[in-house]
Amino acid sequence: MSDDNFKLFHQIIPGGKIPGDWTDSAIPLNIRVGENSVTDSATNFRQFFSKLPCGLIIGNNVTIKSASLATEEQGMIEIGDYSYIYNASLACNTKITIGRFVFIAGGVNIVDSDFHPLTPASRLADTIALSPAGNKRNRPSFESKPVIIEDEVWIGFNASVLKGVRIGKGAIIQPGAVVIKDVPAGFIVAGNPAQKVGKI
Repeated sequence: MSDDNFKLFHQIIPGGKIPGDWTDSAIPLNIRVGENSVTDSATNFRQFFSKLPCGLIIGNNVTIKSASLATEEQGMIEIGDYSYIYNASLACNTKITIGRFVFIAGGVNIVDSDFHPLTPASRLADTIALSPAGNKRNRPSFESKPVIIEDEVWIGFNASVLKGVRIGKGAIIQPGAVVIKDVPAGFIVAGNPAQKVGKI
């Protein structure tokens, strides 16, 4: 075996396969990748279903490890230069934007949608549509709002960032926080729902 098979990280090449990867999956073709951006496995893209001409933009010097970049057919994710995503899940129905120098820790969930309707009757109809006896084309509509994470944000272990949220430059999201509203630049938030607990 080549030494390449034992490297922890490999360059992200659209349409390429990673030497020694435990999956036979290829990295999606409809993505744009900057210089020196790496990943540990093509499984990070296993739930990437975007059918846009470019459903994922990855900047320069980005690291993606043990993550899930999951998109629906019209979903679009952007990741800025020097960002690091480790063991986190990004679930995107419309758009998730991550700035430069962003650190996203393990267990983090970032979602731009509820991925289900909110009224009881619609939730029941959705459950039936998703069942083996149902038809997914009959799913009721649900709301999506883009998520924007600006530059130099740190998001701690097991935090969640929900639809429509904008996190300002340099903010810190403490571990386990559930962010349901915008976080101003330079603030530290914690708790469920996340509240301001300090300022950089």
